[in-house]
Amino acid sequence: MLFIPKNEHLINEEIRDKEVRLIDENGEQKGIVPIAQALQAAYDAGLDLVKIAPGAVPPVCRIMDYGKYKFEQAKRAKEARKNQNIVEVKEIKLSIGIGEHDYEFKLRNALRFLDDGDKVKVSVRFRGRELAHTDLGRQVLLRFAEDCAEKGAVEKEPKLEGRSMSLVIASKVK
Repeated sequence: MLFIPKNEHLINEEIRDKEVRLIDENGEQKGIVPIAQALQAAYDAGLDLVKIAPGAVPPVCRIMDYGKYKFEQAKRAKEARKNQNIVEVKEIKLSIGIGEHDYEFKLRNALRFLDDGDKVKVSVRFRGRELAHTDLGRQVLLRFAEDCAEKGAVEKEPKLEGRSMSLVIASKVK
């Protein structure tokens, strides 16, 4: 019969080994003992016997409050998720003949995104005959990157992909 544990650790009667290396609730090694003696020691302490190193010979078991252990692990994982910083990629679209006011407006937005710690993807879309003048699009992108240099660094240089050219600016703000 194949036994599939519901937890990642085997506890109490789920442990099927004849002998185990026992660690008590204070972290002291008690040596290699029969499983019955280890289980009795755990019951006497009012705690659980948990198999923490199944690959060792003999396996290592520890006497601990398994419910409390699982709760603390979940709490630590939740705290780690809370402290994680998720970086978003915001896209700003420009054109070759962009007006000065439009350019300044999009630049302000990009600087705000970089302040928030996000990455900014700046792209220029070429329409019709504009595709023959990709150098003008590159100039617009490089000017934009230069204006953002104070708060961001170019992560990916301008590259033509189909009918658009784009570059990625990563935030320097941590």
